[in-house]
Amino acid sequence: MGLTRCVKCTLPITWETLYFDDNGVCNLCHNWEIKARDIDWAAREQQMIAIFEEAKNKEASYDCIVPFSGGKDSTFTLYTLIRKYGVKPLVISFDHGFYRPKTLENRLRTFRELGVDVITFTPNWHIVKKLMLESLIRKGDFCWHCHAGIFAYPMQMAIKLNIPLIIWGEGGGEYEAYFKFSDIEETDEWKFNRRIILGMRAEDMAGFIGVKLRDLDPFVYPSREEMERVGVRSLPLGNFIPWDQQANTELIKAELGWQEDVIESLPGMSFDKIECMFEGVRDYVKFLKRGFSRMTHRTSIDIRSGRIGRDEAMELIRKWEHRKPASLEVFLKYLDITEEEFNAICLKHLIPPAPLSDPHALPKGEKLWDQDLWYREGREKGKS
Repeated sequence: MGLTRCVKCTLPITWETLYFDDNGVCNLCHNWEIKARDIDWAAREQQMIAIFEEAKNKEASYDCIVPFSGGKDSTFTLYTLIRKYGVKPLVISFDHGFYRPKTLENRLRTFRELGVDVITFTPNWHIVKKLMLESLIRKGDFCWHCHAGIFAYPMQMAIKLNIPLIIWGEGGGEYEAYFKFSDIEETDEWKFNRRIILGMRAEDMAGFIGVKLRDLDPFVYPSREEMERVGVRSLPLGNFIPWDQQANTELIKAELGWQEDVIESLPGMSFDKIECMFEGVRDYVKFLKRGFSRMTHRTSIDIRSGRIGRDEAMELIRKWEHRKPASLEVFLKYLDITEEEFNAICLKHLIPPAPLSDPHALPKGEKLWDQDLWYREGREKGKS
């Protein structure tokens, strides 16, 4: 028997914050109805413009900070702030260690086209590998270092440089029900601790992996006292304009020459989550834990946007979600674990009523075009 899914989109009951009404429609679909029907987006935009004008009047070196990866959402956000609203941002980029070649090209082209100052921070690779394994074991999610750093480091820079405004891309209501479109979402201490770092602070992780807290300084969220002193506000642009991923992507392609790419978990689709080498592995972990993967998320958004029907979406899910990514081989070597150990860890985090999968029975997907270009450890000296 398959997972119970929303009768309107394709999300199943194992997705966090999800529940169904008496007709089988999920709360995320209802939240999107509010986005389309009830929000006064013109008034929201004026509210945002007022926030920008206040920031410009401070006569500081920068009006705001834009956290940036080079994916579609951060690129659209940076473009919109500069070209449409005349904001002068400082770009802060937390390099998680897995940017792909085309993403690096997109980043450089975007920075030069728009003319921005950029600070890129890359954490200690030895620490990163320890954090990935520890968070995989404890939470069934190896991305703790990425999420903690992406959210903590820009906030640290806001404090150090006295820049009290941080602007993100899409809001949380696009994917989950922690936040509603009817509310003005803020990326604050609560969201960081509850949603971003899975309840494990840097102080906790330092003890778990046996390092000093100072070794995890890039992942430490500033104190409330520091944030109140600077008066930092951290807001998603998607709170103030109606977010349309596909339309946004077409815009940055036309205006900035942003290039699409492919990922393992979305065959035939070429703009979503393209910046990370291990998006396929992350989605595979979700499949083992929750019984569904990235194709479900993508098709649910496309259904709500009116770009695809549910029957077609379910056919894509049946065709593509039950696959093992070729990149898993590289991932396992990075963490120095076997596939059996990996499977055991993931299946410990199974979320009922997701079915218990047999990883050995799953077909292996094709390698990405750039996989052989990725960094490898343990190569012989003198060889590439």
